[in-house]
Amino acid sequence: MTAHFQHLGAYSDWVAAANRQQPLYPMAAPGPATQARLREVLGFCQGEEIPLDLRVEQRWQDGDLAGEEISWSVGFGPRTRAYVIKPAAAAAALPGIVALHDHSDYKFYGKEKIADGPLGPAPGLNALRSIEYGGRSYVAALARQGFVVLVHDCFLWGSRRFPLETMIAAVGNHARGASAFTDAPPEIERYNTIAAVHEHRVAKYCQVLGTCLAGVVCYEDRIAANYLLSRPDVMAGRVGCIGLSGGGNRAALLTATHDRIAAAAIIGLMTTYEGLLDHNMSHTWMLFPSGWARYGDWPDVAACRAPTPLLVQYDLDDHLFTEAGMRAADARLAAHYAGVGRPGNYVGQFYPGRHKFDLEMQGAAFAWLQHQLAEA
Repeated sequence: MTAHFQHLGAYSDWVAAANRQQPLYPMAAPGPATQARLREVLGFCQGEEIPLDLRVEQRWQDGDLAGEEISWSVGFGPRTRAYVIKPAAAAAALPGIVALHDHSDYKFYGKEKIADGPLGPAPGLNALRSIEYGGRSYVAALARQGFVVLVHDCFLWGSRRFPLETMIAAVGNHARGASAFTDAPPEIERYNTIAAVHEHRVAKYCQVLGTCLAGVVCYEDRIAANYLLSRPDVMAGRVGCIGLSGGGNRAALLTATHDRIAAAAIIGLMTTYEGLLDHNMSHTWMLFPSGWARYGDWPDVAACRAPTPLLVQYDLDDHLFTEAGMRAADARLAAHYAGVGRPGNYVGQFYPGRHKFDLEMQGAAFAWLQHQLAEA
């Protein structure tokens, strides 16, 4: 009997037809072959991946933390702006973390969602931080644990966002009801509304340019990681990454495609693709590298560099995923790490509640990163 999918209706049999064409989500084992296949799917994986025309824009100190604003070019589009935050009293090199900002349908800001610059918290982010991050800048809290933390804007966000007039020319002017982030000023809410529609247009441009949105964003994240690895105040071989939601998406891709990421923490962004069927499909295009489902599942991306240490935190009441999809992803990840003889290098943690990275989850993730990077 053909399964019925409410989202597909009369096209419910399309799922079975697709599987007859080619079995979907085959198990892609960790190792060089899967890594190479993923890079081929992503595109934008050729050539030197270093920041161009690097500049230190300003430095500041905020109590026990020292900050720098850095900028560079990735070779196209506006300059990338980034913050580097670390303990002010640090005299020796420290482990490094690439902190990856979320998607959240909030593209006006990037790095500012999780880190404060020299002027303190950016306006219009209190509600987002309260809902998603326990009300604080988690980058500052992570730096206080003894890390040099880099957080940068990536393609489509913050300093790398498209101008409003360019988006309107491409997709028109759109309006929607108020978002959950109720303190965002009207001009920011308008930008975010149009940017949400514009992402679909950008995804099509990626296709005709031989790549995908996941590939372009991951390219920029590798450039950022290479910058952090080049700093003399960062310990060689001790750089990890972390991110919630779209940031967790980026953490999976960065770890999969960068051989010098030593540990990764993925928060609130893990499921099997099958677990998405007939559920929430409003995710960013970054979760759907072009054609990857023919070669593997999403957990296979996160595990393709196993036994590189991996932490995944799941929110049991996350509206973006089903519990069945998350549990299946957890089991698949555990099987990958057991298969390479290092089952303890994967840790899956399940928490009650909605889509978030709250203070309890942050404490557990920071402790895990310390064990992997600072105590190794």
